[in-house]
Amino acid sequence: MFKAILINKDEHGYHAVLSDVDEQQLPAGDVTVNVLASTINYKDALAITGKAPVVRSFPMVPGIDLVGEVLQSDSARFNVGDKVLLNGFGVGERHWGGLAQKARLDSSWLISLPASLTPENAMAVGTAGYTAMLCVLALQKHGITPQHGEVLVTGANGGVGSYAVRILTKLGYQVVAATGRPDESAYLKKLGAVEILPRSQLSEPGKPLQKERWAAVVDCVGSHTLANACASTRYGGAVAACGLAQGMDFPSSVAPFILRGVTLYGIDSVMRPLADRVQAWQHLSEILSPEDFNAISQVISLDEVIDTASALLAGKIQGRIIVKM
Repeated sequence: MFKAILINKDEHGYHAVLSDVDEQQLPAGDVTVNVLASTINYKDALAITGKAPVVRSFPMVPGIDLVGEVLQSDSARFNVGDKVLLNGFGVGERHWGGLAQKARLDSSWLISLPASLTPENAMAVGTAGYTAMLCVLALQKHGITPQHGEVLVTGANGGVGSYAVRILTKLGYQVVAATGRPDESAYLKKLGAVEILPRSQLSEPGKPLQKERWAAVVDCVGSHTLANACASTRYGGAVAACGLAQGMDFPSSVAPFILRGVTLYGIDSVMRPLADRVQAWQHLSEILSPEDFNAISQVISLDEVIDTASALLAGKIQGRIIVKM
């Protein structure tokens, strides 16, 4: 038996409970791991609270991220005792995830935990930091360097935004952070932001072309915020879009793209190819330090997960949550 957050659905709605689960209930997979650490992402919070139809089958163990130690392996890639890392691939939505003491997984979803990262370090990063790194790599591939000018990060107080601010700062970029929580400006400046913009400057409908300011943008918000960010990106600049906190709509025009040569990169982290995952995590392990993880994260136990998920959706959580098993 092992402990797990188990989500069920009945005529009264979703129910998430910390439960005792028999190992024989684990789904199919060629690698079984002892989960060392997990985390709560926005998607996990939606699944646990039932605020959005994230979960595709029931019962479900949420948790789109985990670090585990291999207990049993039928895969040539991993041996018993190896430490492995998982992000995405529908885990926590269609396949039991990481908010449990054990998991059984498909080995093709896993990469080795970088040697310089502890399980807690990796889960302080999680899908949020990994997505932020994918955004930064897209901007670098586009040729954006610190000398090109300011980089805007929207939704900067969230997990992805926090890591985008920190990673870009450590790489030498000047970062302007947009947030709906101006009372937490000190946190963003500690991460390296040189200026804080209130969310309201970007979240309302704007002109299709605006004054050129940003060399590049990491957008975690979507909707009017993304449209305004594109409209104020400088000629030849790039925008990496990875979130929809404001909405899935994109009320923009083609003007920034055909008149200023702006490029919009869509950043998916869920089904990313293995080589991209390994590259992103290697960069993360080289760029970030223990001080970075501590500044951006807090640690909870498995029995605190359900209450924390509600707090996250209510905007009461800053940075990242590590769930230590």
